[in-house]
Amino acid sequence: MSSDSLTAALGHAFSDLDLLQTALTHRSFGAPNNERLEFIGDGVLNCVIGLMLFDRFTQLPEGDLTRLRASLVRREALHSIALALNLGQYLRLGDGETKDGGVTTPSILADAVEALIGAVYLDAGFDTAADVISRLYLPLLAEIRPENVGKDPKTRLQEWLQARKRPLPAYEVLEVTGSPPRQCFTVACRIATPEMNTRGEGPSRRAAEQDAAHKALQALER
Repeated sequence: MSSDSLTAALGHAFSDLDLLQTALTHRSFGAPNNERLEFIGDGVLNCVIGLMLFDRFTQLPEGDLTRLRASLVRREALHSIALALNLGQYLRLGDGETKDGGVTTPSILADAVEALIGAVYLDAGFDTAADVISRLYLPLLAEIRPENVGKDPKTRLQEWLQARKRPLPAYEVLEVTGSPPRQCFTVACRIATPEMNTRGEGPSRRAAEQDAAHKALQALER
């Protein structure tokens, strides 16, 4: 599949297309694969996100900045970016991984995002990689509230509802696909007042619940 739409979404046209291809190649497909690029991308991502938070939240202490950065570079955040990029359709996986639904596996997608960042860094340098990361993370950064530092989405949703004397949400597992360690849970978050149902996905029940709660919070805060 053509990668033109992917590079357009990244905002970077690769000079070395081999780097892009490697970033999209899972180890199950063969060598070279994206594991080494993932290593580079992880380091660049942590540095850039740290700088962005340092500049954006000038009054936050080191501990809060560290927690914010951890929330932005965790698998769930990277997985959400991969979904926004429709990254699964570009990945090269081995036959077995393809049959097991690897293109939807959160860990594979999250790792591929880091590998893409590593590839951009090697192709065009730190400043270009920082620009790409800034573009990818713009929606997530817009949602950050310093007062919620250290609080996960389920806790924040509960507090939002309690402050308005509304019933707490109910969570229900709708589907579990795959097998360990590549399971994907789909969970519903149901709120009575206001009436609302959201769905979340993740590699564990807890992660899926957090994703569903996060989507509910987004809808409520809008």
